[in-house]
Amino acid sequence: MTQINPYLTFSGQCREAMHFYQECLGGELSLQTIGDSPMAAQWPAAVQKNILHASLTNNGIVLLGSDMRDSDVVLSGGNISLSINCSSEEEINRFFTNLSEGGNVTHPLHDFFAGKIGTLTDKFKIDWMFYYTKNPS
Repeated sequence: MTQINPYLTFSGQCREAMHFYQECLGGELSLQTIGDSPMAAQWPAAVQKNILHASLTNNGIVLLGSDMRDSDVVLSGGNISLSINCSSEEEINRFFTNLSEGGNVTHPLHDFFAGKIGTLTDKFKIDWMFYYTKNPS
């Protein structure tokens, strides 16, 4: 099955961010540092503990990340949001509450057509959209 999975880039905060996302969303987290990779000898000691590749999976959720950039500056983009279609009202409430910790709620969870919707920017400046359909067809 062909998929598109979000791949987030951080400037040295990938480990912290991915552990936060695991606490918020659950799932299995895999982290590979530059120092533990076949590329280790190509990089200076200062970046050996940075994350080369991270993967968080929980059922249909796949979130990828890295500290690898061509520059030290990561520009926060307002042109993309991670969208989660939740499977229950309990799940949308839990995910929304957890991910809003230290962040900014832009639209609180509220009734929207046949479900609930809400948006926030988390403490790592990642935009999230949440949706739950009460009566899926």
